[in-house]
Amino acid sequence: MAENKEGTMQFKFNLEGNTKVQEILTEVYAALKEKGYNPINQLVGYILSGDPTYITSFKNARSLIRKIERDELLEELLRAYLEK
Repeated sequence: MAENKEGTMQFKFNLEGNTKVQEILTEVYAALKEKGYNPINQLVGYILSGDPTYITSFKNARSLIRKIERDELLEELLRAYLEK
């Protein structure tokens, strides 16, 4: 993070690796859905709280999601939504 002249904090992310984030989100989503959870609700709970127990351990989903920082997840989700 860096602060610009007006005092606004700026995040700078490595734009490479978005494929990794997408692949992990897709796998975690599928595992949650297969176990009968609402994947969107569970992912939102995880992103907001940081509590990995929102993500099932089924198919190694919990370990996978923890490979990515929550800010990276948010960045990728916003990018996908806004750049349609």
